[in-house]
Amino acid sequence: MLEALVCPQTQSVLEYDAAAQELISRSAHLAYPIRNGIPVMLVDEARRLE
Repeated sequence: MLEALVCPQTQSVLEYDAAAQELISRSAHLAYPIRNGIPVMLVDEARRLE
């Protein structure tokens, strides 16, 4: 199912970080959290990557 998800901001492919439970968008420099097994695909909820 993760293959079907894309970054809502850039429409780019996401990388799964199992340790942090996040989906990473390298192009948007954002990390979307996964809470209780559900990806939270909201830009406002994403963590900024440095």
